[in-house]
Amino acid sequence: MSTPATSRTSSTAPPVAAIRADFPLLQRTMHGQPLAFLDNAASSQKPRQVIDAISQYYQSEHANVHRGVYEISAAATEAFEATREATRRYIGAASTKEIIFTKGTTESINLVASCFERAILKPGDEVLISMMEHHSNIVPWQIACEQAGAHIRAIPVDSAGELVLDDLDTLLNERTRIVALVHVSNTLGTINPVERIIAAAHARNIPVLLDGAQAMPHMRVDVQALDVDFYAFSAHKMYGPTGVGVLYGKEDWLDRLPPYQGGGEMIREVRIDKTEYNELPFKFEAGTPNIAGVIGLHAAISYLEALPWEVVEQHEAQILGHATELLNQVSGLRIVGTAGQKTSVISFTVDDVHPHDIGTLLDQQGIAVRTGHHCTEPLMRHFGIHGTVRASFGIYNTIEETERLYTAVNKAVNMLR
Repeated sequence: MSTPATSRTSSTAPPVAAIRADFPLLQRTMHGQPLAFLDNAASSQKPRQVIDAISQYYQSEHANVHRGVYEISAAATEAFEATREATRRYIGAASTKEIIFTKGTTESINLVASCFERAILKPGDEVLISMMEHHSNIVPWQIACEQAGAHIRAIPVDSAGELVLDDLDTLLNERTRIVALVHVSNTLGTINPVERIIAAAHARNIPVLLDGAQAMPHMRVDVQALDVDFYAFSAHKMYGPTGVGVLYGKEDWLDRLPPYQGGGEMIREVRIDKTEYNELPFKFEAGTPNIAGVIGLHAAISYLEALPWEVVEQHEAQILGHATELLNQVSGLRIVGTAGQKTSVISFTVDDVHPHDIGTLLDQQGIAVRTGHHCTEPLMRHFGIHGTVRASFGIYNTIEETERLYTAVNKAVNMLR
């Protein structure tokens, strides 16, 4: 179960002004207007603490890790591995052996899919996903299934954007080899009932992978409490740098799977005819890693750990509720995704108006949103649309920005009709 961390303050409102002051880019303007950054589901902004940590590494601490006996290399290795421990602690993993550093959620999922194709999947096997998956949790499994002769099945979605689980016991069968599911939808904001799905899968000895890219910025996740087998997420969604992510995997599963890539670091001994692979987690970390990015991830985790999470979650819920109430007043506007359990995303369409046109006019008013299919084309087809306007919120967004969004959408719609 995803649980908020204990609040460190008795205040009923988060220190939004102080938080915003930590994010340099939020101080800029766009087209002469104060920037309202509402594209956090694509990538969040970075606090100065993260920027400084990366800069400090490159200015005075750069060296390759795990390979040098000299002082700077030892210090870089210590900082790199300190991030692994911080990540283990933050998500509640049992061991640092279960923390694999990757380029991001996409590579984490590709790693598992590729390894399953080589070691687990056989002709006639099935992989269960859902209709609301991001392309990064569809295409890797398509590739794996094509190579192995396996098949993909999908849990359907209802009109509110919630998973239809009535036939879950049928979808999970003797041919299912893994369930790969989004924790929080990047398009709908739906928080899926992953505990129920994990329990049902495990009752049949089926492992579960969760795409946690959109969950990590908005809630505290405990992988042992969830009992999930694999959990993938990206630093850049959770106020960290781009180009680095994490794959959590239960140690017994990571031991079973073959290496994802070959090269330096993932080996113990190499001969011309045979290689002995390294121990976990290094078996899955071939080549020189994104050292600066990993150090930046540590700074992001430290930043998030210092927040009063119970209060932050209440604030984000207030932002989402207020924005939803306002946008529902716009004539012809339809919110896509009205699940009972959702987090800080609002996707919408407006009758007879193209989403890109709305997004362009919002840009002229200093408001950054995302338009398009959001890498969820099967979901768009399910709703009978080509794309939406998506406003997504983070820890630094304000009630005033939701009101600016409402005013700007109204203005744009009136101009375009």
